[in-house]
Amino acid sequence: MLGRLKPRTVRGKLVAMALATTFAALLAASGGMLLYDLDSFQQYWVDDMTTQAQIVAVVSSPALSFNDQAAARQNLAMLRVRPQIQAGAIYSANGTLFAAYAQSVQETPVFPDKPGRTGYAIEGGRLVVNHPIVENGETIGTVYLSAHYRLLDRVRSYAAILGGVMVLSLLLAALVAHRLQKGITRPLAAVTGVAREVMQRRDFSLRVPGAASGEIGTLVDAFNDMLAEVGRRAHALQEANRTLEHEMTVRQGAERALLLADRRKDEFLATLAHELRNPLAPIRTGLDILRVNADDKVAGERARAIMERQLKQMVRLVDDLLDVSRINTGKLTIKREPVALQAVVGDALELVRPLVEAQRHALHVALPAEPVYVLGDATRLAQVLSNLLNNAAKYTNRGGRLELTADVDDSAHHSLLRIRVRDNGIGVAPHMLGQIFDMFVQADTSLERSTAGLGVGLSLARKLAELHGGTITAHSDGIGRGTELTVLLPLLAPPADDEAVAPAAGASGARHRVLLADDNVDFVDSIGALLRAAGHTVEVCHDGKQALAVADGFTADYAFLDIGLPGMNGYDLARALKRLPRMRDTVMVAVTGWGQQKDRQMAFDAGFAGHLVKPVGFDQILAILAGSREGMLQL
Repeated sequence: MLGRLKPRTVRGKLVAMALATTFAALLAASGGMLLYDLDSFQQYWVDDMTTQAQIVAVVSSPALSFNDQAAARQNLAMLRVRPQIQAGAIYSANGTLFAAYAQSVQETPVFPDKPGRTGYAIEGGRLVVNHPIVENGETIGTVYLSAHYRLLDRVRSYAAILGGVMVLSLLLAALVAHRLQKGITRPLAAVTGVAREVMQRRDFSLRVPGAASGEIGTLVDAFNDMLAEVGRRAHALQEANRTLEHEMTVRQGAERALLLADRRKDEFLATLAHELRNPLAPIRTGLDILRVNADDKVAGERARAIMERQLKQMVRLVDDLLDVSRINTGKLTIKREPVALQAVVGDALELVRPLVEAQRHALHVALPAEPVYVLGDATRLAQVLSNLLNNAAKYTNRGGRLELTADVDDSAHHSLLRIRVRDNGIGVAPHMLGQIFDMFVQADTSLERSTAGLGVGLSLARKLAELHGGTITAHSDGIGRGTELTVLLPLLAPPADDEAVAPAAGASGARHRVLLADDNVDFVDSIGALLRAAGHTVEVCHDGKQALAVADGFTADYAFLDIGLPGMNGYDLARALKRLPRMRDTVMVAVTGWGQQKDRQMAFDAGFAGHLVKPVGFDQILAILAGSREGMLQL
């Protein structure tokens, strides 16, 4: 019987050889792809289940730490989007069942008494994964997941597909082999070679070359499509892994940023409370001195000086915080006009002189002999320099040396004004140089430091310099070797006329009629008494309706109105006063604790010509009465 099946002719032998070769090649390729697919299928499921277990472990760590079984069950309930996962559980560190989940309530799974070894296992058509829950390097529990593992179904379907492809290929090969032996053997040899390369190199970009036609061409195309499909699946798996890794990295970075922000917030609040309490203690002591030694003028003057100095410190802290908020929200505006460096430095020195003298520092100032000008806001530029000098004075031991020098740098494309502030203080560690300009960051956070702050001075100075088109950089040779802060600002050509630089507003001896309205009785009565002592005619009111009634018979040159007045708020009072014929030319100034841009706009819309933010000093009011709009706007 077997002898009859043997081909007796060359043609038959060629056909038999073609069929045998085709069968062998397809069998080898199909076997290799089946093995690879099964291996990839298993690896995919293991990686996917392990990833799911890792995610559940991460999100369930807080639930285990705080013994929150409801949160743990909610975390496990997220597995419903994966119907292949039959069951899941969370075990505590001692191996007891903490929370459980089942995909189907009809088929309640049997959970093991204790979790198995870490890793995966295939048990009776199920893939079981055990993954530890680790917190701070300590294992606090285990995640258990169980899913369907239909390997046999996969093998059957894949084998059926491959078997069908092989049978069809053999039938087609038998039909065309009689005349196209070469057209059969060559493509099959190519398929066999590519299959071998794919198995060896795991390179699914390989394709069978040539342009075969007919059934052999179909077989080659099917083989190439199969390679493309496997390659797409492998690529998708790699992309999923990369995406997961990226998400984990982003999540970890966000977590670190949140922890850092939370720590800085706590440090800032603690420092703010400390810095606000410091001035309150001497202010309270000063009040006690005034109460106990009411007749001692020397003690009273000393107490008032202390209280005034501490109050200025509190106002400075609040103003710095408001300025930072305005800059961050884009609501801080600066005036741009030619400003002389010498005038700016003079204003800055006036601001920091009390602290420098109190610390007994030696301050050396060296400025260019010729006048130097920049385009900017004199008040804000003086604030930049005073913040730098204040920082140097605070972080230099008593009796230290401070230097402020300025020169012109012509090496850049545009001429720059370079201002250096040096000290021989505590210095800055190299790793902190890039951070000292960040909000709420302080180089010295020890409890032993003699002076402290909110950590906003340098940040505010840098942002103000940037608003002027400049920069601030820091340099230090290390701890205990002092610090150098360098400000670079665009240089402005000297004005053609000295009058182009606006002179400071001088004091005026004119006497005015002033209307004061504020429900803070102590404040408004004290200001009224001081204005009367200065020779002005003053009417004091404590609510809006009283002020409107007084204005009907009192022609005021200036009206300082609180916004939060009882009976009638300051906005309505200003509109009502403007309707009175005798008050049409009155300069009205809003006095309020609200200092945002929208608050100033509401004041101007109501008819106010100026806007002062509490606490308001007597010098500010005198400056407005002297005709200074700088003090009136206080932006």
